[in-house]
Amino acid sequence: MSGAKQLAVIALLLCVLSVSAVYYFGRSLWYPVVIKIQGKQTVSQVLEKYSATTDSEMRPLFSQAGIQYPPTKLALITFKDERLMHLWAANDDVQYQLIVSYPVLAASGKLGPKLREGDRQVPEGMYRISGLNPNSSYHLSMKLDYPNQFDLKHAKIEGRTEPGSNIFIHGRARSIGCLAMGDEVIERLFTLVNAVGLTNTQVIIAPSNPARGQLVSPADAPTWVPELYRDIELHYAQLTEGFDRA
Repeated sequence: MSGAKQLAVIALLLCVLSVSAVYYFGRSLWYPVVIKIQGKQTVSQVLEKYSATTDSEMRPLFSQAGIQYPPTKLALITFKDERLMHLWAANDDVQYQLIVSYPVLAASGKLGPKLREGDRQVPEGMYRISGLNPNSSYHLSMKLDYPNQFDLKHAKIEGRTEPGSNIFIHGRARSIGCLAMGDEVIERLFTLVNAVGLTNTQVIIAPSNPARGQLVSPADAPTWVPELYRDIELHYAQLTEGFDRA
């Protein structure tokens, strides 16, 4: 291959790599421009796109678990060390049952709670979904109510004025401080949470599965983390009480 052809191939490869890098890592910069040109979509438009597929996929799973679809209550429970999100659901007259588990495609940080803005940590604790975003840079997203009262209490005691914010469960396969579930899974979760209602959906994020043993605080964790982990253990035990793990 001549020198000119080699240079052309190298230039082409560099161009492809640059475009790929901008697409995957610069999405937060160019996607708002796309939204501005195309116009924002509404939650109703998202539901129109994905409800039928979600229903056809979810109904058999709920039926197998003995839960009426759509359920009256949802719980999204994530264990960091497993990199799995477990979807639990209940009806008014039927206790929580495990419906399906999804892999977490990306989640930065290590075991332990989020303490401050920019620490790249995924929070740990019990949360609610405070909003649905149909125009996320990560396809679709659901915002958590982090920092909650527990987080704010200990941030104030320790003088941490910026405990962080804008924590989401979202699509795509990369994330900093959030839970990236992939596009298809977030479409299912987004649709299902909307059907059940934000106030009827709870989120638990734990370092590991309390059913497999006591949660252990990291060596460098704040002194209040054992209290948080006991709360998670108790809440998880109450939610899954009576579930047959055989």
